[in-house]
Amino acid sequence: MRSRLLALASAALLAIATGFAHAEPVEDRDYERVNPPQPVERKDRIEVVELFWYGCPHCYALEPVLAKWLTALPRDVVFRRVHGDFGRWAQSARLFYALEAIGEEARLRKDLFDAIHIDRLYHTKEEDITEWLEKKGVDKQKFLAAYNSAAVQAQVQRAQQLTKDYGIDGVPSIVVAGKYRTSSSLAGGHEALPAVIDALIARARSEAKKN
Repeated sequence: MRSRLLALASAALLAIATGFAHAEPVEDRDYERVNPPQPVERKDRIEVVELFWYGCPHCYALEPVLAKWLTALPRDVVFRRVHGDFGRWAQSARLFYALEAIGEEARLRKDLFDAIHIDRLYHTKEEDITEWLEKKGVDKQKFLAAYNSAAVQAQVQRAQQLTKDYGIDGVPSIVVAGKYRTSSSLAGGHEALPAVIDALIARARSEAKKN
């Protein structure tokens, strides 16, 4: 009898947990609206944007959760990263866009995060970051050409504008379809964030079908 009661209690707890996991996110608790909504780069896909900062410990902690979520990205969803900048992270943003320009950001992303947060790499100092990149097999001159280019500077300025336009007050933040803004703090933690993102993607998908 006791074992049966325990089994029933376990089943009830599982049902409750599953219900919470699939609950519809609540506005102003789990997510916020971007006001006004912002244009997206890919109109044929549902755009999910992560705003982050290399120096952010919360972004670093979210990285493996986000990486796992990205392995099952739906075909109608496109994901891109924006290096957030409130006016004080320009050098870090410059590094991100320079690495993207030479096709090295994805390869070095995990190692760079580890170097910054574990080894205390001073990634905003040109001499230190170029030395680290050379050890990782990056051509110094190719990197510096991108790092000092007008194109990368324009991307940094664009990132600063997007940070403002999305109404971001901290990172990491996620923006879905240019309309919905969420974060680990809103969702209830890093592990809870993917479910909220998925729910907002589903909402954006439903809205697109109605239009």
